[in-house]
Amino acid sequence: MDFMSAEHQPRFMYQNLAELEAELEHLNLSLPMKGSWTALAQPVNIGRGTAPNRLAVHPMEGCDGTADGRPSELTYRRYRRFAAGGAGLIWMEATAVTPEGRANPRQLQINEANLPVFRAWLNDIDDIAPQKPYKVLQLTHSGRYARPEGTPKPQVAVENPWLDKTGQKMEIMSDEQLAALVPLYRRAAEMAYAAGFDAVDIKACHRYLISELLSAHTRPGPYGGSLENRTRLLLDIIHAVREAAPIDVAVRLNAFDEIPYPYGWGVDANDFHKPDWREPVELVRLLAAAGVTLIDVTGGNPYYNPHVNRPYDAGPYTPPDHPLIHAVKLIGAARTMKTAVPEMRIIATGLTWFRQFAGPLAAGLVEQNWCDLAGFGRLAFAYPDFAADLLAGGGLKSSRCCITCGKCSQIMRDGGTTGCVVRDAAVYLDLYRAGRAGKPPVDGSKVAEHV
Repeated sequence: MDFMSAEHQPRFMYQNLAELEAELEHLNLSLPMKGSWTALAQPVNIGRGTAPNRLAVHPMEGCDGTADGRPSELTYRRYRRFAAGGAGLIWMEATAVTPEGRANPRQLQINEANLPVFRAWLNDIDDIAPQKPYKVLQLTHSGRYARPEGTPKPQVAVENPWLDKTGQKMEIMSDEQLAALVPLYRRAAEMAYAAGFDAVDIKACHRYLISELLSAHTRPGPYGGSLENRTRLLLDIIHAVREAAPIDVAVRLNAFDEIPYPYGWGVDANDFHKPDWREPVELVRLLAAAGVTLIDVTGGNPYYNPHVNRPYDAGPYTPPDHPLIHAVKLIGAARTMKTAVPEMRIIATGLTWFRQFAGPLAAGLVEQNWCDLAGFGRLAFAYPDFAADLLAGGGLKSSRCCITCGKCSQIMRDGGTTGCVVRDAAVYLDLYRAGRAGKPPVDGSKVAEHV
């Protein structure tokens, strides 16, 4: 796909809600843009626990843990800011279940040695938060995007000509290797429960290992072909986790990925830009039957088509459509899953691009039952106390919102630790500049000690 040939799309230039609504109408799109902030202040039951309000922080990875998988001072700083900000749910970032499954050398890991640190970390969050948040730990295996020592060491579930690098020989994981992951997830969930998490997320999004299996139409054997086979590992892990510990199970789930069929998931066989909701809806029903209580709905692949899962104004290429089209598609995916499985708690994605108008949109989504909670990712990097401002009824300050410039992602691509370069420049501007200059990454934790 040559996105660079597409016409330049307009940036976010809306001065008021009326201008944004006019653009939605012009594009033949519809969103509930005028909800009341009081809808966001209501608690919501999730499995065995409760989120004190309807605002959630997505699992935003900082790539700033220690070499042995513990949170660093920079990690602590980020989550203290999230906690003080008052969001009712904090979905904590990707945490590897095995060292070779790490996406970067600083990705978190949960194991026996790190368990006391994770327990203390959660206590720190609860002590700082104005109300105790519902806390989810994202368990992951990075699959084809594994870089445990900083260089690619892909562990691939199925060949994919759209994602495989030209000339690179990809070794396909065996059935036995996949099955061996089940006890690793089970043990990680046991430790998450011992640490005090309310839920574990069996990550199935953005083309990491379990997400890749969902589209393994061309893989032979028990993990490919039929929907039953392609969902086998995910469901086996969920059943094992539920047997192991009395902890809620969540899934951050790709509803679609906009990769051509038969290598894509949730896509129309004739036009991969169009979602086909049949299999994703069936999977959500299977997840509900397996005891999953919470789903964070997302889409796309940040390594292949990042405009799909995080609509932006500036980035490495020009997307083929207006960012509003992609944002509405993401939010609509949450609505589709909520409508199909009403008992499932659903978190919507894609709100950051709306900047200061994201508050009334989030409230409208909750009021009209498009979702149960509104999730924010990049906005939380830029504006960690966004929830406090929304819950106070004052709305979001445009001067503090994420501008979807992509610099936080660029730091990761350059091998550094990430955060908001624009709104948190005292910590992250030097990190960004070092990466762009090809210099060794700056130790962000040293910077954080003085901020």
